Amino acid sequence: MALTDDRTDTSAADRPARKGWLAAGGVMGAFLASACCVGPLVLLTLGISGAWIGNLTALEPFKPIFAVIALGFIGAGFRQVYFRKPTVCEPGSYCARPSSARITKSALWTSLILVLAALTIDWWAPLLY
Repeated sequence: MALTDDRTDTSAADRPARKGWLAAGGVMGAFLASACCVGPLVLLTLGISGAWIGNLTALEPFKPIFAVIALGFIGAGFRQVYFRKPTVCEPGSYCARPSSARITKSALWTSLILVLAALTIDWWAPLLY
């Protein structure tokens, strides 16, 4: 009796969807990591103010946790986008369009910049005041 492997290789078919989920997780984590520090600064720079902005600093104790989660998603997203073999997409599908790769790469780079800005805000924020 021969043993057969019932698993199918879904990594090639799953890769485009995984890129999108990793990029979305990185963006969400970046917004959460920067909500306590960069968010109020950006809102004040844009002229938006109010007492409710002070409530955003309540997220400060969670900033390291959000940053680690965001950097994990961003790192996995960069690995999927830049270091994996490109998948063959069906003509006419979303992943076959060049704009889908640009959107994913833009989301990853934007979220990386946002997380790094949140982690280094103590160094550069005093320069703006």
